[in-house]
Order: sequence, then structure tokens, then C-alpha cells
Amino acid sequence: MVRRYRLGVAGLVHDHVWNELDRWQATGRAEVVAAAEPAVDLQERVRADYSCQLVYSSVEEMLDQAQPEIVQVCGSNAAGAEAVLQCAARGIPVIIEKPLAATLEQAEAMLEAATKAGILLMVNWPNRWRPATVTAWELVQQGAAGEIFQARMRMAHCGPRKFGCSDHFCNWLYDPAENGGGALVDYCCYGAASFRHLFGMPQAVEAISDNLATPEIPVEDNAAITLIYDKRRAVAEASWTQIPSYHDAVYYGTEGTLWTEEGRVWLATGEDHREEIPVQPLPEGRQTGPEMFLACLENGETPPDVCHPALCRDVQEILAAGQLAAARHCRVALPLNLSTE
Repeated sequence: MVRRYRLGVAGLVHDHVWNELDRWQATGRAEVVAAAEPAVDLQERVRADYSCQLVYSSVEEMLDQAQPEIVQVCGSNAAGAEAVLQCAARGIPVIIEKPLAATLEQAEAMLEAATKAGILLMVNWPNRWRPATVTAWELVQQGAAGEIFQARMRMAHCGPRKFGCSDHFCNWLYDPAENGGGALVDYCCYGAASFRHLFGMPQAVEAISDNLATPEIPVEDNAAITLIYDKRRAVAEASWTQIPSYHDAVYYGTEGTLWTEEGRVWLATGEDHREEIPVQPLPEGRQTGPEMFLACLENGETPPDVCHPALCRDVQEILAAGQLAAARHCRVALPLNLSTE
């Protein structure tokens, strides 16, 4: 008999939560038995849409009374960090939305707690389940474009509120304490994770960050972090002011240029030679965050590439260095010395 798990949800203010709960239900392996969220309208929604009868105002209360076997964390970046610590203290495996935390200090505490408790901690990146993204990563690693000397990943849309995010989501995305920043944390993290996966940790970063078009919000709406390697530069760009949306990457190599474009992958190896590369499907049973999490949990696998919490801890360091570089208008070396920064 296939095992079914009791799933608890820590926080409902992250708009990704509803799609993730649908994906959990699609596995046929989990039942949403409990949720922790103080907002009454979100409590009512999770009861109505997912027949979740055990709804609590605090994560601690949910964990102690409902005793879920798995927890999906969908609070703010800062609140999510605290939820992971509480789950680790009770030995409950956790999947959390990207990037991992609001700060490097939180990320390190989460990683330490999960390691000490011996629990599975996996970070869910939406682009990890886009076959074009993964196909491009694999082609880069195979040397399809030669040695990559420059790369760029741009993640952009017209802004959380204009894009249609809920008030609950916008309230913490625009809060530098709850999010960790603004567009830099929210969207530069994708490029930082991809480049950390492909190229390792950079030697230093440079960055720019500013509010260019939405003075009504208290955080930056555009940012870019340049990851500096020995013979490579990789730029993670973020915008909350771009029309239309753009979520793609380009890799410039000694033998050609490789890029993604709206779910497709292209490779140019000459001035007059450009071809579309077939996008490879993701392995069956590992095509969504919940599917991958269950595979790791039941097979004793470590989370792959960008989903690994140790890699995501490094991403948090890149973001923190980017914030320092943007604020000081200078290059910041890695690793960071938190005692002096």
C-alpha cells in the first residue's frame, strides 16, 4: 500500500501556497490536515478549498496539536525561517519556498538546525520545474557552448501588486524585514542560485540596487548582482517594473551562445548557425516540488542542485554581499565576515 502523509502548512501569505497544495494533492500521497495562519480570510480559504479542518493561529500550536508528518512552509521569508527551526526541533521534514530565508544569519541557523536534527530540508524554486531551465543547465555542464565566460539571468515582471499578487503577499514582499529586501532578494536569487549551481561560489560581487519607478514602496524595485569569478562574470538581474514579464537566461561561451526563451532552448555556434535544442522532460515522479520532496524523503536522496539547503545558504551569502556592494558602491569579497560587515 502506498503511504499517505499528514501535511501541515506553516503560513498562507505566500501566494505560491495554493499551487503547491494543488501539487501535493496531485501526488495522491498527502492530505492537508492542518494549517497555521492568523489571517481569518486565509483560514477560511484553506478550509473551503482543501477540507482542512485543523487551522491554528501559530505554527507552534499546529505542530504540537496536529502533529503533521511533513510541513510545507509558505510564510514570509523571515517567518519561514522561524517555522523551519520549530519543525527541526520536533524532527519534522520541511519544504520551504525560495530563497530560504530573509538573512544569511537565518539561513545558517536553519541549516544548522536541520543538520543537527537529521531532517530533510528542501528549498522549492519554481524555475527548477521548468524543463527548459534544467536542459540549459545540463548543456552548460556538458560544454555545448564551450567554456562559459559570461552569463546573465533576468527575472522580471511589472511588480507584485500590478502582477496580481494578493495584499497578503505584497505586504511582506514590500517589507524589508520580512522579505530581506525587495526585488534584489525576490528575483536576483534565481540567478544567484543558478550560477552557484553551475559555477560554484564567486570570489566577489558587485551590485546596483535602486527604486526607479515605484516610490510608493519602501524597497528597491530594480537590482543586479554581478558574480565575479577568475575568468567569468555572471549577472543576476531583477526588476519589478518591466512589461512584459521575462524569465530567461543566456550563457556566452568560447564555442557559442546558449539561451532560453519562453520555454525553449537555443544554441548558436556560428554567425549563421542557430538551432533549437530539444527540451528534455523532467524525470517522472520528480517534476514538481512535492514529487521531488517525496522522492528524497522515501529514497534517502539529498535534494538536487538548487534545492539543496547548503547551496541555498550560499545563495543567501551572495544576496547579502550584493546588498552590501550596492549600499557601499564597491566590490565585496567572499566569503563574508559577518562579525565585521
